Amino acid sequence: MPSLDKPPVATTTVKWRFPAVHSEGFRYVLIAIGLTLLMTIVWDGFFWPFTALTLWVAAFFRDPVRTTPQGPGLIVAPADGLITMIQRVPVPRELDGPNGLGTAPLVRVSIFMSVFDVHINRTPIAGTVKQVVYVAGRFLNADLDKASEENERQYFVVEGHDGRRVGFTQIAGLVARRILGFVKAGDIVASGQRIGLIRFGSRVDVFLPDDCVCQVALGQRSIAGETVLGRIGGVPVTGVAQ
Repeated sequence: MPSLDKPPVATTTVKWRFPAVHSEGFRYVLIAIGLTLLMTIVWDGFFWPFTALTLWVAAFFRDPVRTTPQGPGLIVAPADGLITMIQRVPVPRELDGPNGLGTAPLVRVSIFMSVFDVHINRTPIAGTVKQVVYVAGRFLNADLDKASEENERQYFVVEGHDGRRVGFTQIAGLVARRILGFVKAGDIVASGQRIGLIRFGSRVDVFLPDDCVCQVALGQRSIAGETVLGRIGGVPVTGVAQ
């Protein structure tokens, strides 16, 4: 494995490419196109507003390629968005049990996704999916702390190759009305692999292992599959808004 202190020298360049639209969004894009055509027939002044709506729907379901950092002890962000909370909290009962995280409080990092963020979620570590638990619930503002206990949500626990387990939760929000998962218990996943999405604004909570140090600060923006959220044996970081 290459040294993390001396990264390999780049031998080529990488060019930007337009993000693809995830297959889950195809029907919504087609519906938006149909509405645009229908409303334009009614009155041609509707063309531009509904064209903008169609472009927004396509952008919402965009699925960009991400480059995931590789290395021992790294936990990457599962979602794009704003780091809104970092606090030690009791582990939810849904993440307890033989395939869960235990009962001791853990540091929870909350990432809020607005309707303008990429909503494809990715696994923070490589390993085996130990459990997936779906809970029906309400649709409160995902930025509220109580949303983690009252909103519709889906819990995941992934056990890494070193035996450490990381739990994370997809939480529906005020506008979100559908949580989708792409994996099930027993699946083998790679770090940064796509595991699901949430439609139209939401939140993802990550529970860091006790020997993991948080590597993000409140108010920072994370990129799913790329931002290092935590590091085993790392040094705590702080942030300055400017």
